[in-house]
Amino acid sequence: MALLKTTMDIFKLLEGSNCRECGEKACLAFAAGVFKGKRQLAECPRLDQRIVEKYTGNTQKAQSVEEDMADMVTALKEKIKTIDLSEAAVRVGGQFSGDRLTFRILGKEFAVDSNGSFYSDIHINPWLMIPVLHYIVNGRGTPLSGKWAPFRELKNGMVRNPLFERKSEAPLKRLADDYTDFFKDLLELFNGRQVDNLFEADISIVLYFLPLMPMLICYWKPDDGMESSLHLFFDATATDNLHIDSLYTLIVGFAHMFEKIAARHAVR
Repeated sequence: MALLKTTMDIFKLLEGSNCRECGEKACLAFAAGVFKGKRQLAECPRLDQRIVEKYTGNTQKAQSVEEDMADMVTALKEKIKTIDLSEAAVRVGGQFSGDRLTFRILGKEFAVDSNGSFYSDIHINPWLMIPVLHYIVNGRGTPLSGKWAPFRELKNGMVRNPLFERKSEAPLKRLADDYTDFFKDLLELFNGRQVDNLFEADISIVLYFLPLMPMLICYWKPDDGMESSLHLFFDATATDNLHIDSLYTLIVGFAHMFEKIAARHAVR
């Protein structure tokens, strides 16, 4: 009898339409739930009953988060092989030449070819790679509006916002409080661009994670008994070009990276 060994084995059985009728935000999330034993195949309303009967009870033990992320990268690389990279280059704000789609990630050059191979001078972690591949495969190419919005105001952002604040804005605020000058220098190292007087912040810097994915970091220093604060803003079109889950993964991973760099190199 067939054995489902990974989340991706389960995902391949599903329709892939992300209909949300099962209560999950995406088919991949449902597949992960089944693999971890938290959901049942029969809970997918669009899955053929014969498939349910064939595979129910034939799932191997759950993978680690790292293994799940590796499976996601593999699946997305397979998707890359099915799309027109020259068309994608126009859509996502890149260039296409010599079978490679090239654009910049935080100011650093990144390229992917039609076989799903990557080329970059920077280390590509799964927290970065998964959103980048989603951006290439699913981004609509909607032009920037020039209007800044907090995470909670983006499409489907409100549900994730409390966790987003705790996992991204809070740690970045701590770094800005403890190492203000280093924090600003580090942002500029990643090609952050200082902008003047946005929201009257003491520090207001725009980072471009991807060509159509800028983020504005605003930090207000303590003043007259008021505590410091830090907030992140995105172009109002952000979720046209990157799903809210991928955006969350991208920014939380970025905050974690900043924490690690500061722990190694910052001086109070």
